[in-house]
Amino acid sequence: MNQYNNSTDTRLTNLEIKVSYSEDLLDKLDQIIIRQQDQIDFLTRELGRLRQQAPDEGMPTQRNLRDELPPHY
Repeated sequence: MNQYNNSTDTRLTNLEIKVSYSEDLLDKLDQIIIRQQDQIDFLTRELGRLRQQAPDEGMPTQRNLRDELPPHY
């Protein structure tokens, strides 16, 4: 009977260790997700700002054909 208790205690201890590692990993993954969401939010704002600065595609822009010549001409 004593060996059964030791086996159960060992198994329980191992499970507690695994749970502890799992909780730590989950906390780290939560922090990574928070940082990624912050980066996504920043990049979304930056993209919106760049789109506002870009000229409208519908408006014709003046082009200089010399700028479009290949370098060997």
